[in-house]
Amino acid sequence: MTRFHDFSAIDIDGHERALSEFAGQVLLVVNVASRCGFTPQYAGLERLWRERGERGLSVLGFPCDQFGRQEPGDEAQIRDFCALNYGVTFPMFAKVEVNGPGSHPLWQWLRREKRGFLGFLGDGAIKWNFTKFLVGRDGRVLARYAPNQKPESLASDIDRALAEPRSG
Repeated sequence: MTRFHDFSAIDIDGHERALSEFAGQVLLVVNVASRCGFTPQYAGLERLWRERGERGLSVLGFPCDQFGRQEPGDEAQIRDFCALNYGVTFPMFAKVEVNGPGSHPLWQWLRREKRGFLGFLGDGAIKWNFTKFLVGRDGRVLARYAPNQKPESLASDIDRALAEPRSG
């Protein structure tokens, strides 16, 4: 059975990272964009990370330019924008595609695991920026959230996942 920790991704600084580095943590995985109406959610994501990071939460941002060309910059521009405008310190990754034939294998897997609203009728495609996936300590997807769901509205689900015992 495939789990989150079986994948790797290039981080925002260009280094390949094995996602097994996050084993045992609760993860909030988000496709992000700097010029989106939902971009202010960066502040809420950072708050979740700062308030719950010591308890085992990691927020992981994956920039994506597939929706309205709302992430046009390169990785350095994205990193600087996030740090300067929202104080982002949570792990960020290189720009990825989340839909279509060029989509990152992690995002193909996430879409299969939780197809979203009416997903049983389609391929589970990501509909817009700031779609969020909650991944448990065991690397299984617990939930998928729509772009308009603000990070703070996920706090109780995250707290429940954090309350689960750490494995081995």
